[in-house]
This record gives sequence, structure tokens and C-alpha cells, in this order.
Amino acid sequence: MSIDITMPALSPTMEEGNLTKWLVKEGDTVSAGDVVAEIETDKATMEVEAVDEGVVAKIMVPEGSEGVKVNAVIAVLAEEDEDPSSVSGPSKAKAAPTETKAEAPAESEEKPQAPQPAPAATASPAKSQPAASGERIFASPLARRVAEQKGVDLASLSGSGPHGRIVVADVESAQPGAAAATSGKAATTQSTASAAAPMADDAVLALFEEGSYESKPHDGMRKVIAERLTQSAQTVPSYFVTMECRLDALLALRSQMNAAAPQDGDGKPTYKISVNDFIVKAMALALKAVPTANVSWTSTDRIYHKHADVGVAVAVEDGLFTPIVRRAEEKTLSTISAEVKDMAKRARDRKLKPDEYQGGCTAVSNLGMFGVKEFTSIINPPHASIVSIGAGEKRPVVDNNGALAVGTVMAATFAFDHRCIDGALGAELAAAFKGLIENPMSMLV
Repeated sequence: MSIDITMPALSPTMEEGNLTKWLVKEGDTVSAGDVVAEIETDKATMEVEAVDEGVVAKIMVPEGSEGVKVNAVIAVLAEEDEDPSSVSGPSKAKAAPTETKAEAPAESEEKPQAPQPAPAATASPAKSQPAASGERIFASPLARRVAEQKGVDLASLSGSGPHGRIVVADVESAQPGAAAATSGKAATTQSTASAAAPMADDAVLALFEEGSYESKPHDGMRKVIAERLTQSAQTVPSYFVTMECRLDALLALRSQMNAAAPQDGDGKPTYKISVNDFIVKAMALALKAVPTANVSWTSTDRIYHKHADVGVAVAVEDGLFTPIVRRAEEKTLSTISAEVKDMAKRARDRKLKPDEYQGGCTAVSNLGMFGVKEFTSIINPPHASIVSIGAGEKRPVVDNNGALAVGTVMAATFAFDHRCIDGALGAELAAAFKGLIENPMSMLV
């Protein structure tokens, strides 16, 4: 009996993914555990492994397909005693999942191109018939935009893309006929503009001169970032507290610790602690010192955390990850440094596992390396706080003896969810953080 390979759920919230690359082809023999494909979720590229051994008899979803539903059959394996040529679809012993809609690679084209041929081992999809009146039209976003510009009615076209989807090449080869209405009302009906958008998509594009811009469809990461931060800005009543922290003692201790770092076999230091590592540790210890601020909000309860799981904002190409340092209050600075460096590298390579960037109770966002003096961040639920770190600057300061001196000062701006952290409590946490930063030896005890 044939064996189905399905789209896996790589996180608790995942509903669909993009099949970016096949690492096998029809006719290949695979063993259990072999990596057969790469799947892109909203924030990461993950590998799909074969669950059993067999011969790849049928690839059901072509490479480059987007929006493939979780549990949809993406390929079928023939068992050892089974003729691969006899396999034409998913195993009858397993209920076929909801049919998925494969996206055409043409969505991300910068200019119209000829339709791309299907992989050699995959049967080419039949060209669809024109949609009947009132029937849903499946077309790529780029095809929709080009059709609107050319005055082509999508309902009159037959799609040559996967599953009969209309791609830009179908529009380019069509003659302008009964144009789809280009009024704001009709265009809004065709578009999938976000309910939170202040203007319909076509109204925004109408403000710019044709040919003066390039349109790039949102990828999964950008969609999730937009949805979550919009939700946070609209639903979380935030307030902000800024503390100025003197860094001179921290910078001196950091230099001493890095100078004392043991060396590996190549003569390189085994660790190099950054100012940001101290900040992560200070935030964790501040939450330990003020445990009533180590909290998350739900509609029915306040969740008090037993440990400080601190997220660290990492910029990646056209996006953002927040990998989590778990139990940061228990870890040494060198351990935090190694973890952050490792997760930051894997974040930029889109190789983080979902459980490495989901959850947590607070976060650190540091733009000091860009020379930013002070800024505020949007809280990322389920967090109830986030601290935004500015650049350390040389300023006139008054020392403990009342004398004027030059010191290095950093602005730390906290955002708090007022539903579970009131003003006095937020100020207490900020003060605890400041005390740790200005007396860094206390972080080594």
C-alpha cells in the first residue's frame, strides 16, 4: 500500500506553508528520516523528512507552491513490493485532506514572463475553463494587477497555472475586452486588503505615478509581523518609562571579563561578552527581583511566570525574529552570549525552530549600535513588557561625591501592558534594571 507524505504542522498556529524546494524526484528511493523537501512557514524554512522507506511514486504538490494546507498530501511513496507506476494519487486507506491551492511562482515576478513548465516528473495541470458568473476566480496577485492595468476581465480567461490558476502570462496574452470595473468599490472587492488598512489597495496605488514603483507581494513573515503588531497596537494599552543608566562600571567589567576569557585550540577566546548580553541578564534578574511584573495577560487570568524567558530582537532580511533565552536569570553571561550568537545566526538563515522564538515573557530591542539615542517598541503578546535600548553616549554627569565628570549614559525605555503592570510596578522594575546595569558585579553573584 502506498504511503502519503503530508504537509507537517511545524508550529501550533501553522495552518499552511509554502513548499519551496523538492530534494528528491519521482523514482528516487528514500529511507525513513531522509530529508525530501524544504517547507517555508511564516518565519522559518524547515526540512520535511520521509516517515518510511519507499520509492517516490508521485509528487502531488509542485516545487514553489504557496498556501499548502497542513496535512495536505504533498507526495506519495510506493512500498518495496509496489509498482510506482501504478500509484496515481494519495493512499485510499487515508482520507484525502482538503485540496490545497498551489501558488504560481509568477507572483513574485518583476516583469511578465512566459509560464513556467511543471517539473518533468509531474503531470502538467490541465488549463482551466473560464469562470462562470459569480464563481470564485483563482489568480495570482500580479495577474490581478496587470489585468486591471490592461483592462482585462479575469472571468473571461482560462488559467494555465497550477490547478487552473490564472498567472500573469495568461493576462499578457489576452486582448483587452470587457474590463473589470476599476472603481474603488470594484477593486476593493477583488483585493484582499486588510480590514485595518486606512485605504484600499487600489486607492494607495492610484497616488503614485505608473512605472515609478515596483510592487513586492508580502511574504509570510511580513504578514505575521503586520498582523501581530497591528493587533498589539490596537488592543494593548501601553505606557512608557525611560531610565538613564550609567555604563562606565559595566564597560570596565566587560573588558576585564573578555580579557580573561580562556582560549580554544586555535588561540581564539571561547567567549566575547557584549553589552547586550549584560542587558538581557539585567532584565531577567530585574524580573526575578520584581516577580509581580513577570506576568502575561489573558482575558480571564494574569499568568505569573516562574522564570524569566527573555526575547532578543534580531533583524533579518525584510523581517524580525525574537529568539528566546530561556531561564535567563539562571544563566551566566558567557552562556547567554553563546546562545544569543547561535540563535541570531540561525534566525538570519531562517533555521530557528518555532519553539525557539515563540513564547517568552519580555523582550529586549537594542538599536544603540545604529546610533539611535532613544526609541519605544511595540509589545509583542504574550509579553507584557519590552525594553528599548539606545546608544551609550559620553555626557557630563555628577558622580557620587557631587563632582562633575564625564560618563557614558544609555537610555532604556520600557513599554508596559497597563492591564497587568501598573505604573508604580513598571517604575519599580525599571529601577531594578537600572540598579543592575550600574552595579554589574551584582549580576555575577
